[in-house]
Amino acid sequence: MGAGAGAAAGVSRLGGAARAWGALTWYVKGVLGESDYQRYVEHLRRAHPGDPVPTVGDYWRERYAEQDVNPGARCC
Repeated sequence: MGAGAGAAAGVSRLGGAARAWGALTWYVKGVLGESDYQRYVEHLRRAHPGDPVPTVGDYWRERYAEQDVNPGARCC
């Protein structure tokens, strides 16, 4: 096995680790709701183009207030 083969294997492992890290961060962000605001903004611009877009802080305040009023299936 030449020196190039070992280097190629190392690059391949790094690429796999980078993809795994990307998948993990995507999952955690999804669980924590980090992408929710961006999806909401996209929805507003598509479905209600004239409506003002709330700030990130306003979005989360309104979302938590709604969850407090209508807890749904939450246990607490």
